[in-house]
Amino acid sequence: MSGQERRGNSRENHGRSESFDGQRRNEQGRTRNRGQGGSPRRYSQATPGQRKRSADPARLVAFKTLREVSTADAYANLVLPKLIREYRLVRRDAGFATELAYGALRGQGLYDAILTTLVDRPLAELDPAILDALRIGAHQLLAMRVPKHAALDETVSLARAQIGAGPSGLINAVLRRVSERSAEDWVQQLTAAADGESAKLAIEHSHPEWIVRALRGALIAHGRDGSELVDLLAADNAAPVVNLVALPGLGDLTGALEAGAEAGELLENSATYKHGDVARVPGVREGTVRVQDAGSQVMARALANVQLPTGGDDRYWLDLCAGPGGKAALLGAIAVQRDARLTANEPTAHRARLVENSLDAVPHDYWMVTEEDGRVYGSEDYAGDYDRIMVDAPCSGLGALRRRPESRWRKAPRDIPELTSIQGEMLDAAFNAVRVGGVVGFVTCSPHQAETRLVVEDFLKRHTDAQLLDTGAEVSKVMYSSAPAAGHELGSGTTAQLWPHVHGTDAMFMALLTKTA
Repeated sequence: MSGQERRGNSRENHGRSESFDGQRRNEQGRTRNRGQGGSPRRYSQATPGQRKRSADPARLVAFKTLREVSTADAYANLVLPKLIREYRLVRRDAGFATELAYGALRGQGLYDAILTTLVDRPLAELDPAILDALRIGAHQLLAMRVPKHAALDETVSLARAQIGAGPSGLINAVLRRVSERSAEDWVQQLTAAADGESAKLAIEHSHPEWIVRALRGALIAHGRDGSELVDLLAADNAAPVVNLVALPGLGDLTGALEAGAEAGELLENSATYKHGDVARVPGVREGTVRVQDAGSQVMARALANVQLPTGGDDRYWLDLCAGPGGKAALLGAIAVQRDARLTANEPTAHRARLVENSLDAVPHDYWMVTEEDGRVYGSEDYAGDYDRIMVDAPCSGLGALRRRPESRWRKAPRDIPELTSIQGEMLDAAFNAVRVGGVVGFVTCSPHQAETRLVVEDFLKRHTDAQLLDTGAEVSKVMYSSAPAAGHELGSGTTAQLWPHVHGTDAMFMALLTKTA
């Protein structure tokens, strides 16, 4: 064969040729893939024909959860359990998928800050699916006990199967750079360039900077020390336990305790569960044992237990903003014991269905669900109709960031004024609908002072016939058999504020108000 023929064959073979001694040479005649010192080279398993092209089911579930959160504004705590059941993950894999999905969402701020230094374009210009895969890979590398090679290989395989071979190469290259440093080293590098203490804490604890500032202000406004901020941010990033409640008179926790649940420490007839699919706990499928944050349980019980200042009838209760129905179910069960009737109002149709499902275990003669804009209760048609009213008003949700980790990235400071306006309108409507001597419980799952104390202060200026009850004392009666321990106080003044880093609950706020004339 002539040299010209050999060169032609070489070009047909994508620039590779075989030397007479069996070694590969390129077109310049250099030997390719030579082993050091003449020894055979060790090849990676990731040759094109050998690369894994399927996704590990647990990682796939986590990835699909992030995609739903990104593309459909879904909540991870609603999407993830459905996917776990759909893919029939065993308990260990379900736990892995949960930690991976929630952890990637909680750590998104830090991971995006790291990725920004490694990607040659703004992250907003990346395919969102690629960005979600990078976040999942970063969380495995920096915050989970996953061997580095497994985190890289499995994430690249996931990307290849779900996104494509081309993007998987970018993901592989970037994650290898991520893996070159520990989380602590990355934080040190990024915070060194941060401007101010709030910016540093925002990076280190993966919160938007405006939320860091808002939480510091909230601590101080509610009578706590601003130095608790680091503990509060850390509590937001801790995986919360599952809280259970047995509906009074309808369920009990015996089966749950036998299934591994532990009695709750904050209030009676509650429990915590840490052992996998809570749907398997006796009573949960029947609805007589429910999953509900302990702080939410406290607020419902405090409204139900407070003595009406003027006595009299106590038969008609209203949950003004009832969706998705947790507090309504607890209030409904207590209403049965008191021979009272509960109206649970939820204006959004699909959330109203959730309220009906939540109340289904409660005898149906004791409750009804309506779908009104809550502000209509401010009309004369409803004046003085109710004895107890719960106003769990729409809010920023800054108190539930540990349970809804994606929420921190969806909110902005501009959202607060609109929310506080709605909160004030709902509280005004409820005050019209409550009778003289009845009680309104104003609740938000946010410690932000604009959504809590300031709403109440503005309300009291508008309504001279309103009186703020000693809410801290009433909430303490539900939580403690005696005075709370030092540091566990509920706040200054006559409102009550719970905290995840102090009470182990969502950061729930409550003000109990009565109409005096």
